[in-house]
Amino acid sequence: MTLLDDPRIMRLITLIRAALRPPKGAGRIALALCFGVLCHVIFVAGVLAMIVMMFFGLSKCLGTVMWPMAVMTNAALIAQFPLAHSLLLTGPGGRFLARLIPGPHGQTLATTTYAIIASTQLLALFTLWTPSGVVWWQAEGPMFWVVTGAYAASWLLLLKASFDAGVEVQSGALGWMSLMARIRPVFPDMPTKGLFRLIRQPIYVAFALTLWTVPIWTPDQLALAICFTGYCLLAPRLKERRFARRYGERFARYCAEVPYALPRLLRDDSDAQ
Repeated sequence: MTLLDDPRIMRLITLIRAALRPPKGAGRIALALCFGVLCHVIFVAGVLAMIVMMFFGLSKCLGTVMWPMAVMTNAALIAQFPLAHSLLLTGPGGRFLARLIPGPHGQTLATTTYAIIASTQLLALFTLWTPSGVVWWQAEGPMFWVVTGAYAASWLLLLKASFDAGVEVQSGALGWMSLMARIRPVFPDMPTKGLFRLIRQPIYVAFALTLWTVPIWTPDQLALAICFTGYCLLAPRLKERRFARRYGERFARYCAEVPYALPRLLRDDSDAQ
């Protein structure tokens, strides 16, 4: 089996080819490109802010709110991401995203709009956080490289899980590229390949791992890790309810065969991607 036989890669290549040969429509193309640039710039900025700020245990952020008001501000910054992230994935949230962009293209751009909002939330959280100034522990010597390696591996795992789930959706590219090509967005099928063969929720598990493998520990990082780990445990339940309604018996069989978050020690991985 070659890479081009992989449906995850072929789906992405097909979308890119269609976007590179857009039908006429200067206004539509300009709108798509503007959303694409905005989406990916904010996406990269948000992810980089998260990687860097967590690496330092949230001890290097830019917030300047005076204490003790900073406690409330930081708590609001933590809460805003999971609340909006979950609400926008509901039926009413999806309809809100479709209406957020005036005109006929709101529905097509919904996934890109969602990625822009989520990336902006991450960027706000990890740049506007007000550090406590307290450092409990900092890895040094060989331990620093061990922990840093685990942190990097967690992010690579998250990247792989996002690819397995459909990178065009996870990155926000599906919406603006579909608008460029003037086609209806085609969402990936229920993910079952790659890391999804081992557990049903690899994205949330990898995200949780990034929270606990940092080389510097502060009260700030602990608060973030506890809150977001709770989100990583609860939010997938809502996702699985949507999948159960969408895929029915097929998803039920998948749940019976694949564990939720911890992989089985013994299984046949001959078909792993």
